[in-house]
Amino acid sequence: MDWVTVLLYIVLVTFGWLNIYASVYDENVSHSIFDLTLSSGRQLMFIAAGIIIITAILIIDMRFYDTFAYIIYGVILFLLLLVPFIGKEVGGNKAWIGIGSFGGQPSEFAKFATALAVAKFVGTIGFRMDNLRNQMILFAMIGIPMVLILAQKDTGTALVFTSFMVVFYREGMSPFLILVGIGCAIIFILALLVENNIYLYAIIGIVWLALIVFSKKRKFKRIALLTIGAIALIAMLQSVDYVVENVLKPHQQNRIKALINPDADPLGYGWNVTQSKIAIGSGGFIGKGFLNGTQTKFDFVPEQSTDFIFCTIGEEHGFIGSLITIALWVTLLLRIVFIAERQKNRFTRVFAYATASILFFHFAVNIGMTVGLFPVIGIPLPFFSYGGSSLWGFTVLLFILLKLDAHRGEVLQRI
Repeated sequence: MDWVTVLLYIVLVTFGWLNIYASVYDENVSHSIFDLTLSSGRQLMFIAAGIIIITAILIIDMRFYDTFAYIIYGVILFLLLLVPFIGKEVGGNKAWIGIGSFGGQPSEFAKFATALAVAKFVGTIGFRMDNLRNQMILFAMIGIPMVLILAQKDTGTALVFTSFMVVFYREGMSPFLILVGIGCAIIFILALLVENNIYLYAIIGIVWLALIVFSKKRKFKRIALLTIGAIALIAMLQSVDYVVENVLKPHQQNRIKALINPDADPLGYGWNVTQSKIAIGSGGFIGKGFLNGTQTKFDFVPEQSTDFIFCTIGEEHGFIGSLITIALWVTLLLRIVFIAERQKNRFTRVFAYATASILFFHFAVNIGMTVGLFPVIGIPLPFFSYGGSSLWGFTVLLFILLKLDAHRGEVLQRI
């Protein structure tokens, strides 16, 4: 067992639990951190259930995860299909399946299920990433859960599946699609910020010409790909206004506006981001101290214990606490990459990179949206944010990897 990763997990979960208590603490009401009427008490129950899940993962034969990867993936897809029909709505998203007061989000478990299915497919003997058929299957594997989750109005979770592109690139896919995707995202943001699009057209043209002129291989295929990429960026630029005004829903438009200029409507769509930055900034260098966060106490920031848990860290523990949190996360991510690169079989390596990619996406976007670098898309900070489904989903993801890594010296044979 990789005890360094286990220790990092314990530290992150414990620190997250303490901050959940701080986010709901009321000095005028006497409540213990273990009180089940508080989020901290319920989170402790989720952590206890997580320990049972970890035990089960470590007991199960390692070959189970490879042999039944497609079945697990299929079961989760079936649950995602059921959500629009029997699910219940929580926080504006119909993403929960529950019995009475108990419920869970299949979308949280779709991440590790998709990671298993992708790892099994890529780990097949004779697999080649440069094969078009293989690429189409992989895009379908991540695209199907994305579409089903989008049907639940949970755009943030759906976007997490784009992180699998890093896995595909590591396994040999051309970086062209990734670069086009990044280019489209940059163009989309610039189109919102720049009033006159003629400057953006000029930049695209200059970059396209420079890539052709300075390319060592001026083959027709390369020129055609660069031209297609340039046309895609121009088409993206042309469609930005239409997409924002006619495709995005009002709350999604407001999130884009808040990203561009939260000060334009600080009491409206800019409220969350503005108050979040005030809370983090007010912590200063060393913070106000545990349970002493004023922004937290008076509920200025909505979703304080879930999506905006980093605000509590910034306010009560300051720059030092925020830096330590980020350092712990970076250490965990680097450790997972280290684990990935020491694997002898492709299945475990692909699953490890999927784990790293999913966790990195959540970590970067969640913290980024609390400081105004990303739009608010409503995804949790793993191991910190309140919620059973979130904690269990990430716990399963991480400890399946640790189980596989613990047997890295053995030959992986299907049951």
